[in-house]
Amino acid sequence: MSVLVLVLAVSAACCLGFGFVLQQNAAQHAPRADFLSPRLLLDLMKVPSWLGGIALMVAGMALGAAALGQGQLSLVEPLLATNLLFALGLSRRRTGRPLGRQGWAGLALLAGGVTMFIVAGQPRAGTAVADPQRLWTIVGAMVGLALLLTLRAKRSRVSSGPIMLAVAAGLLYGVQDALTRITGDRFAASGLAGLLTSWQPYAVLLIGVTGLILVQSAFETGSLCKSLPALTAAQPLAGIICGVGFLGDRLRMDAGALAWQATGLAAVVTGIVLLGMHPAMPRATVVRATVPAPALQGATAR
Repeated sequence: MSVLVLVLAVSAACCLGFGFVLQQNAAQHAPRADFLSPRLLLDLMKVPSWLGGIALMVAGMALGAAALGQGQLSLVEPLLATNLLFALGLSRRRTGRPLGRQGWAGLALLAGGVTMFIVAGQPRAGTAVADPQRLWTIVGAMVGLALLLTLRAKRSRVSSGPIMLAVAAGLLYGVQDALTRITGDRFAASGLAGLLTSWQPYAVLLIGVTGLILVQSAFETGSLCKSLPALTAAQPLAGIICGVGFLGDRLRMDAGALAWQATGLAAVVTGIVLLGMHPAMPRATVVRATVPAPALQGATAR
């Protein structure tokens, strides 16, 4: 594994983790009438802390794109999942709570699982699949599942809604990462003219905005310990499927390697859940059903 890819991916995870904490802190005060609406983003733009979180998220996405340009999606995605470690670090600094057994266990499982998957799978680049049917089948399945989860979440906002919205956003972000990799390759091969005449960059933008609305709606209706683990677990799984499915990433496929890879991914998901449910992670606060948009900034400042 390239040291440059490692530095870029971990730096991206750091920015994403810090950014998610700032975004959730602002989004939980947003008007509930903005649930799953673009108006939610317009209201949140009035909150300085949310803008700071978005700036960090954009920086993380740019660093992630740079990592994808240097390494395989199946390698970068597990490293991006460590954003939860940085989110917990910032939350712990705010609350002053120690890591304890749960925190250390989650940290060990997440870090160990990522290492186990990379060492066992040995992700390496291959030839991207030329068959567009496979690309559209995988992307269609991810987008379709995200749509079903979103529709289901509208019926159960408070209970399991935030989790389903976060999973849906994670699936979309995994697809976005794959299309970002294709966009970078297209730019390198054909320049700006070839990039502007292809559909991938526009799909990246559309998926990014849609995923952002889903994430902020999840942050608005639930605590970070509900939404962030689901988001963090879904994105690398979707990205790995896309990477192997149509980007040409290759993993070791013998029985022993597959068993260790599955164990590593299971450890990653378990570690994500333990860290996400840590007492240091922000809990939801009780907010009135409707909060006037002008009062949004003042509520967050308090």
